[in-house]
Amino acid sequence: MPELPEVETVKETLKGLVLGSKIDHVSIIYPSIIEGDRDVFCNALNGKVITDIKRRGKYLIFEAEDTAFYSHLRMEGKYFVQDINEPLIKHTHVVFHLSDGRDLRYNDVRKFGRMALIDKDDDYKIFRGLGPEPFSPDFNHAYVKEHLAKIKRPIKTILLEQDFVAGIGNIYADEILFRVKVDPRREALSITDEEIDLLIEATSEILRKAIEKGGTTIRSYTSSLGVTGRFQNELGIHTKEVCPICGNKVMKIKVGGRGTYFCPSCQK
Repeated sequence: MPELPEVETVKETLKGLVLGSKIDHVSIIYPSIIEGDRDVFCNALNGKVITDIKRRGKYLIFEAEDTAFYSHLRMEGKYFVQDINEPLIKHTHVVFHLSDGRDLRYNDVRKFGRMALIDKDDDYKIFRGLGPEPFSPDFNHAYVKEHLAKIKRPIKTILLEQDFVAGIGNIYADEILFRVKVDPRREALSITDEEIDLLIEATSEILRKAIEKGGTTIRSYTSSLGVTGRFQNELGIHTKEVCPICGNKVMKIKVGGRGTYFCPSCQK
């Protein structure tokens, strides 16, 4: 499943491919991908130039002159940029036909991804319910300490909650907690001041490194834009059988219903 580094990689790759391109018209093959009125969606984008592509958490935001829409890739959403004459491959659900003879094609095996028109504004109020970006100055010691102060649920569960911090998913939550040497099952309120500082630092370092490596290509998620993530070669704990630090067996358990890898010797 694409997390912040993968979505950031898709954003930057798409910007290099379609920024400045004019959308001639939009074809919707699987209507449920579009939230809201599909005709309104198409009519709002027909004839518009893609002026910018942004990211908020795990959302892509496409700006097209006086309008915008978000795209959430969910489990397996991918974008292809192809010649308009190339046959559509299976699971292609939305096609943005560009005036230069290319298509921007959205492909999604599970059909979980969603797109919707949004009001174009400076801070996109639709996303105000999301927590701060991991690299934001707002994701600081005071904020984290106040948020965790009374929460008895597992710290891993909290890391995955997008209203706490935007963009972290299962893989990176495991990696962050391994770096901080914290058991993912620990109650959030038990995290010490020192561990909070380490968590903030680890979050930034791990996600920046993952972006630098083009994200993580693992299991079913791979980029369709000629970018293969390499961060899976840097993983410290996720999917591992043996801890690289102490050599003991890595445990795989469920935390909040999510498969979780941790070292019971190193993480307390």
